[in-house]
Amino acid sequence: MDNVNGRGRLIYGCMGLGGSWDNNHYGAAEIDQAAAVIESARGIGIGLFDHADIYRRGKSEAVFGEVLVRSPGLREKIRLQTKCGIRLAEGGRDGHYDLSREAILERVNGSLQRLQTDYVDVLLLHRPDPLMDAREVADAVGQLISEGKVRHVGVSNMSGAQIAYLQDRLQTPIVANQLEMSLLRRDWLESTVLVNHPEGRENSFPHGTLELCMDRGIELQAYGSLAQGRYTGAGADSPAEAAASEMLVRLAAEKNTTPESVLLAWLMKHPARISPVVGTTNLSRIGACADAVAVAGSMTRAEWYGLWITARGSNIP
Repeated sequence: MDNVNGRGRLIYGCMGLGGSWDNNHYGAAEIDQAAAVIESARGIGIGLFDHADIYRRGKSEAVFGEVLVRSPGLREKIRLQTKCGIRLAEGGRDGHYDLSREAILERVNGSLQRLQTDYVDVLLLHRPDPLMDAREVADAVGQLISEGKVRHVGVSNMSGAQIAYLQDRLQTPIVANQLEMSLLRRDWLESTVLVNHPEGRENSFPHGTLELCMDRGIELQAYGSLAQGRYTGAGADSPAEAAASEMLVRLAAEKNTTPESVLLAWLMKHPARISPVVGTTNLSRIGACADAVAVAGSMTRAEWYGLWITARGSNIP
């Protein structure tokens, strides 16, 4: 599989759909919102929609499923991705990670029921589970693939070493790793230049993760890619953020596009071919991401480095 996301590279993250983060039921307004968001995302070329079984306590998947039911033929025009492996706190039980065989099968079947579909294109293992038995994971994933419920498997928030360990036991290739990556969250990038440098002692991003994914053709999916709007409208929290925001506005004007497209293009310029996950439910902000692929192709090395240095507030080592 060359690329999980296909030609568009942008992914829509569905965490914001479904209403509140509680057990209250969703209504017609939440279904209508999901329909409008899906239409807007597809309008800028997005074909992959990212879910997790815990988003809005299952309601993100449920409202999406309602839209699929009332839109015959839509399922065949898009790709669906969901995650399992996190159990939220409930009933007096603490939240915890769970990648046991039984949990994977149970949670995927629950996601399929809520999404009202027979399969998902990609299943991501949401978080590393310290009690994970890779043989159990391989058995569960193998069963789901053989039953046609899952087409491909990936991971989220895993290091290169964890991916390599798991891949040795899986019978199917890991196709994606979803990590928090943005101009604001730069540890993934800075870890690659802080080797043997004092500043590197404070960087916890696992060395070699990007390189392993690039070497094995594992798609890097970047959640939080718009940095919660810190550079594009929500307000900067530091002089460096304010300066980076001003630079994005200037570059957007020069390229006749939006700051959002430039911000995502900065990620996409990296040779790892990062696929940003766009999570806003604001339709105009979704539309503002439309030029990201084109801008990435035209962004110069000087512009890319300029944004990085400006955002960190100091020159790179």
